[in-house]
Amino acid sequence: MEHELLKDAKAHMEKSLNVLRGELGKIHTGRANPALLEDITVDYYGTPTPLKHLANIVAPDPDMIVVRPFDKSQIPAIEKAILQADLGLNPQNDGQIVRVKVPRLTEERRNELVKLAKSRGEEAKVALRNIRRDVRERLEAQKKEGALSEDDFFHLREELDKLTHRYVEQVDKLVEEKSQEMRTL
Repeated sequence: MEHELLKDAKAHMEKSLNVLRGELGKIHTGRANPALLEDITVDYYGTPTPLKHLANIVAPDPDMIVVRPFDKSQIPAIEKAILQADLGLNPQNDGQIVRVKVPRLTEERRNELVKLAKSRGEEAKVALRNIRRDVRERLEAQKKEGALSEDDFFHLREELDKLTHRYVEQVDKLVEEKSQEMRTL
């Protein structure tokens, strides 16, 4: 049976990994990806709203993203939000849809994006280590209260370290895959 604190740590580490996946998915790789625009906030009648709630976003070509708003009157607000997101993208509309051409990346920009991916990976590792620290503190508190024996404490601490190490390896793998993707496109 897995200890309750280890289950809790695993769940939190999985969430941290999912956040990293989302962050890496938003990093522009030179290939059109709807995730690039999904979370841009649009001023929708005075309410900041994610673009994915206002439009259907698809990437029909490797260098084009098409935004089909549910409410055509919001096209100017959508264009403005894409421009203000500072992604280096220039939206164009035809009155029905918004087309966003995704430019090819320069070598310098690729290197910047690789650094960004690595910094996101480091942030995820810090989050994992913070989770480990918190669980360790809770284990020590249980040991002091007498709820855990000395042997159980050391065994659980060792399991926690192994768990953390596995998730850190997954972070490294995700960052390396993203870096390779950016270097080869």
